[in-house]
Amino acid sequence: QEGLRLGMILFMVCEVMFFFAFFWAFFTSSLTPVFNIGGVWPPVGIEVISPWGLPLLNTILLLSSGATVTWAHHAIVGGLKQEAQTSLYLTLTFAIYFTTFQFLEYVEAPFSISDGVYGSTFFMATGFHGFHVIIGTIFLTVCSIRLYF
Repeated sequence: QEGLRLGMILFMVCEVMFFFAFFWAFFTSSLTPVFNIGGVWPPVGIEVISPWGLPLLNTILLLSSGATVTWAHHAIVGGLKQEAQTSLYLTLTFAIYFTTFQFLEYVEAPFSISDGVYGSTFFMATGFHGFHVIIGTIFLTVCSIRLYF
């Protein structure tokens, strides 16, 4: 049992380090832009996505899903099956909307992963996060099915 616990802790530390590395790459590139991208951030020719559109909506969806999954946890601990099911379904709805909006943001992005450091850090960080959301959605779907039966 202790080995499993240590393995999970190490796995989580590795995941945190992945996210930290992506943010480090982005902040290093944005705070000290090098000469080969024109010495400016964002690089010349990159049209930045407005943070007030889909990114804000996705942030609200993620924060809301965090609240509803916490609600589900407390309902499960309290033995409130119907409330747990409702809150898990709401969480799954938020996750599906988030994933859909993230896909739309990718499709409509005015830059691609091959557009230098800006595109590569954007798509790697958000793609890695989106992958985690999809995996979490699958896990929560299984939990929801198990709670139903």
